[in-house]
Amino acid sequence: MTRVAVVGGGLAGFVSYLTLLHGGLEPEEIAVFDPEPDPAASWRRRAAAIRQSTMRSESDGHCLPTSFPGLAVRDAVRRRSPAPLVQSVCDRYHPTVESFLDQVSDQRERSGWDERVRPSRIERLRAVDGGFALDEHGVFAHVLLATGHPGLALPDELAGNPGIVHAYEPHDYAEEVTVVGAGMAAATEWLNALSAGSRVISVRRREPARRPLNVERQFFTRRGLARFQRSGRSERIAMLRRFNEPSYPPGRDWDEPLARAAAEGRFRIEQSVNGSAQVICATGFTRGWQNDPLLVDLVDAHGLDTELGWIAVADDCTVPALTDETRTLALAGVAAQWAYPAADTLVGAKYAARGFLRRVGRCRTR
Repeated sequence: MTRVAVVGGGLAGFVSYLTLLHGGLEPEEIAVFDPEPDPAASWRRRAAAIRQSTMRSESDGHCLPTSFPGLAVRDAVRRRSPAPLVQSVCDRYHPTVESFLDQVSDQRERSGWDERVRPSRIERLRAVDGGFALDEHGVFAHVLLATGHPGLALPDELAGNPGIVHAYEPHDYAEEVTVVGAGMAAATEWLNALSAGSRVISVRRREPARRPLNVERQFFTRRGLARFQRSGRSERIAMLRRFNEPSYPPGRDWDEPLARAAAEGRFRIEQSVNGSAQVICATGFTRGWQNDPLLVDLVDAHGLDTELGWIAVADDCTVPALTDETRTLALAGVAAQWAYPAADTLVGAKYAARGFLRRVGRCRTR
């Protein structure tokens, strides 16, 4: 009997599926709902659009359900060199996009993922006795929502401008390029455009934070996470807002090309778009449950507890009002940030999946 549903077949859903298998569930017990069978399809397109070659994540930024062995170990074996392991110990190892995608493809084939994906987009979820009804697909005792980012963000004032392209959409570079934004995608686009010979204008509302990961490293630790989860609502909101501010890593690889281009008159910072022929919006994704139709319907139908753009999930990423000893509803990916500030990372996806697995396991033993 299919007892468990994963709604969303992107990387967070894929990590969740692999974690459930690792925890003892049989593939036949799991249904995955997504129109796209390739779990890396969206991520692959975005990475290709910004010419990304290395990951911002580190060795444990992979889809396997256990943190170790990470991609540094895999890379060290492949290269027959200890260098990736040494870099990993120093927090300086970043796997290549190619290595990451190779592992996704390998696990996709090994795990029987394609046989579990039902090509459908879930538009409505309702709590019923003993579980949750998903459109016309039946009732499932345990459901994990991993619906991903709602969409690409474009500033209202730039909407409809024919010279605008989002950084995560295919594009080339004109002689002069205005890049709107100041996070990781924007920083990558600065270097891409400069490498292509363009003059680059960086339009930003604030100076970006400089940190290696998209969330401060301490919040990936048990102690840091415990501090976050003990915080009151106002403090938690303040932290989440800080984490959502634009950032990109420190280091010479970023600073030296920009400094050199600025000295040559090819890179400058301005406060507003100034009429360049090409404007690249490196403004990331729309945020908040209000931009996800399935979550909007869920919140409205069941009166869920929310704070601004976040659904107030429990520390294990479950939805308290709809989870009991017979059924589980949990969130994964960016929608679970209330419980885990780096929920939109691969490490965050594993955190949510492990909490979901514990709930499913307890229900199985009753």
